[in-house]
Amino acid sequence: MFSDYQNKRVFVTGHTGFKGSWLCQWLLSIGASVKGYALDPPTQPSLFESLGLSEQIIDVRADIRDRQRLNSELIDFQPHFVFHLAAQPLVRYSYSNPLETYETNVMGTIYLLDALRQLAAPCASVMVTSDKCYENREWLYGYREEDPMGGSDPYSSSKGMAELAISAYRKSYFKDSPVRISSARAGNVIGGGDWALDRIIPDCIRACQQQIPIEVRNPEATRPWQHVLDPLSGYLLLGSKLLKTETNASYRTQLEHGFNFGPPNDSNRTVRDVVTALLEHLPGRWIDKSTINAPHEARFLHLSTDKANKLLSWQSKWNFAESIRRTADWYHCHMSGGDVRSLTQTQIELFAG
Repeated sequence: MFSDYQNKRVFVTGHTGFKGSWLCQWLLSIGASVKGYALDPPTQPSLFESLGLSEQIIDVRADIRDRQRLNSELIDFQPHFVFHLAAQPLVRYSYSNPLETYETNVMGTIYLLDALRQLAAPCASVMVTSDKCYENREWLYGYREEDPMGGSDPYSSSKGMAELAISAYRKSYFKDSPVRISSARAGNVIGGGDWALDRIIPDCIRACQQQIPIEVRNPEATRPWQHVLDPLSGYLLLGSKLLKTETNASYRTQLEHGFNFGPPNDSNRTVRDVVTALLEHLPGRWIDKSTINAPHEARFLHLSTDKANKLLSWQSKWNFAESIRRTADWYHCHMSGGDVRSLTQTQIELFAG
């Protein structure tokens, strides 16, 4: 199925970020021609730079909020596939920078949708939002794709708003278009090369490197943890099936909606579980730094993946323990001065094999 990307043009927004870098590396290994559109890598170190991706793809550095530039770069490339990952991705950052969060996550998505209206050839577009797009009621069962959008913070609500915009554009402008549009919602992704602030795995790695205790602000929060390759496999599968539906209008209609790509129930773990599991592979210790007045973050958030299982025959591949182990292996390689580019490719091949 992934071979469908061989010799195809793939436009990736947010390609300099964590998930975008893994996706570009995977696409290159398949034989795709990739054009990326994003700001400079958001962190130092940077997975994008560690993988040497700027020498292997068309690397456009521009803001997703720059409507004219985005439109020009997309139309010039005439992609077969579009993966939209550009975003302001952090909950706590969104409290301090709400305008940037809404402009990037909502208007950036709308600008891309509007640019897609000008494509005349078949193109499959997967618009990536977040599991936090749902109106979180702190219940214990998984959210389904039909559940209401919402959000109690700027980041989460911006993702819910993006989903509403995607749905409205799809119904208003793409019903009879050769451009097919779906959205994708994943859980809390982990994996090598994530250096973002206010994410638990990078925070753990930085503390281990500095030989200081890991400060955990919300140890009992439960999330659907998954290795980054799991949702990426779902995005790639969805994109491939979208582009193959010329003769099956009914199936196309089923695909042009939102899809959850979350882990199995066993991977719905507390932050305490994640830190404890990671420290089985890396040296260090953690301390509870939870505070009463901290910005709100949901305590429970699970996803139902029945729709992806049924319509795409997709299921998560690496369980919680293996996801943690593969992640720890990558950071251990980095800290010891190893070849992380080779290891990243090896992990992709192991996952896809």
